[in-house]
Amino acid sequence: MRRSSVWHPYTQMSEWDSFPNIVRGEGFWLVDSDGNKYLDGVASMWCNVWGHSKKELISTINKQSKKIIHSSLFNLTNNQAEDLAKKLVGISPGMSRVFYSDNGSTAMEIAFKAALQYWQNIGYKNKTMFATLQNGYHGDTFGTMSVGFVPVFFTKFKKNLYKSIQIPFKNSYKITNIEEYYSQTLEKIETTLAKNQNIAAFVMESGAQIAGGVNIYKDGFQSQISKICKNHDTLLILDEIATGFGRLGSLVEYTAQKSRPDIVAYGKMLTAGYLPMSATLVTKKIYDSFLGKYHQMKHLYHGHTFTGNTLACAVANQNLELYQRTNLISKVRKTAIHLEKRLKELYTIETVGDIRHKGMLAAIELVSNKAKKTPKSFAKSTNKIVFDEAKKHRIYLRTLGNIIMLVPPLAMSQKEIDFLVDGTIKTIKNISK
Repeated sequence: MRRSSVWHPYTQMSEWDSFPNIVRGEGFWLVDSDGNKYLDGVASMWCNVWGHSKKELISTINKQSKKIIHSSLFNLTNNQAEDLAKKLVGISPGMSRVFYSDNGSTAMEIAFKAALQYWQNIGYKNKTMFATLQNGYHGDTFGTMSVGFVPVFFTKFKKNLYKSIQIPFKNSYKITNIEEYYSQTLEKIETTLAKNQNIAAFVMESGAQIAGGVNIYKDGFQSQISKICKNHDTLLILDEIATGFGRLGSLVEYTAQKSRPDIVAYGKMLTAGYLPMSATLVTKKIYDSFLGKYHQMKHLYHGHTFTGNTLACAVANQNLELYQRTNLISKVRKTAIHLEKRLKELYTIETVGDIRHKGMLAAIELVSNKAKKTPKSFAKSTNKIVFDEAKKHRIYLRTLGNIIMLVPPLAMSQKEIDFLVDGTIKTIKNISK
């Protein structure tokens, strides 16, 4: 354990005297300075794919670092960035060009700027608004907070955010009639886009809302939204930062959802969690609108230091090769079936109100009253209570409010999934006493 001078994210620091000091990773296990091992149940914030010591990725880092670690994409290029862009376009139907960045928030900021400037470039200067689903999360910058407003996270900054059109959208656990609710939501989206000619793009997470409470979409929902956007000449921006690259069981989630975005953002598992990197992809129609004479000022007004970082691109290239060589997505789907079977055991626990699952993502909603669906609360934060108890069972868990998240590394074996679920069951039972 280590007393910290670090200010930790989304953490009430007064609850913590010290933090486990992680000194190394062994496969899917994190090892602290006291020799304690914890199975990583959140994929180190949803990004780890192969575990923490994948030799092929470590070898790639070492090999590339001996050549060059970083070279700017301002007036230059590099083979790793070029090769990765070709791979990403190849797996992403309808996409044409790739703009690199180093985190999910930035990838979405690029998407917003590209959408707004696209309309300006083709002569529609009034299209300046974004429409989105409530409780969609796209990052912690002011732009992403404005578009993906999650009240529990961002209310304190609300007066500083720019306006966006939020379509009401509840978590499925709170809905009585799913079919009727989804139908009404689609009608609201259709009406909103029809009435507001100033909407530049509709923005949503692809496949599921995660940080907003793990809300997995009903089949056909995203596909219908895609069609509505096309019918009303509105761009569709999809956020696959957390849901793409296998998390929900598909390499590119929007293909499974039978939807076609104009812009899509990838991140987290792009480098298997080994280095920070993200990417924003656009269609040819979007890209071509930025071409012209320099004095027309149509080029994209965005750039930063680590765009197309050579080391990160090299790791991402190796990561995608491993996906293909090991047939990882097929294995994920098989493991997901096993995880689903194990999760059903949790319904017997009095404080488990709901379980939502798809692929290698699960949410376990804790309640104090199943009939009333009253969220479970403790004297300290649920995150602190769950973390401390889970640690006793050698697993690393983190919560979203009263929701315990299971977001394991994609390549985790069924045996390790069993250990994770067994530890989670013990954790929930013990904190419920």
